[in-house]
Amino acid sequence: MPTPSMEDYLERIYKLIDEKGYARVSDIAEGLEVHPSSVTKMIQKLDKDNYLIYEKYRGLMLTNKGKKMGKRLVDRHHLLEQFLTIIGVQDENIYQDVEGIEHHLSWDSITCIETLVEYFRRDENRLKELAQVRSELESE
Repeated sequence: MPTPSMEDYLERIYKLIDEKGYARVSDIAEGLEVHPSSVTKMIQKLDKDNYLIYEKYRGLMLTNKGKKMGKRLVDRHHLLEQFLTIIGVQDENIYQDVEGIEHHLSWDSITCIETLVEYFRRDENRLKELAQVRSELESE
């Protein structure tokens, strides 16, 4: 299993490749707010662990293992954003909150959250009831 730091890199690389068709060290560094030398070190580690193939001065490609993990991480991030939105977290807090919790939840917890999100999505009345309960609790 990748470390939380490896997950951040894989998620960023996956998103860059999905959006632009490629991921450069400078783009990864900018997106993660780290130095390019740190990106190079992590890329070498991800290469060693078979998440990607890295050729110095030529770029990188995600392996099937890397693509699968990258997609899973992007999906996890999106799911947690949906969950926090559903439970009423203010928009300006969602991104930071997801960044703060995504590495601390087990995949079992993620699956349970996914089920809960789907439960609310299937019936708008459930969302209204949740909002009503929240409103009642805030006014107490």
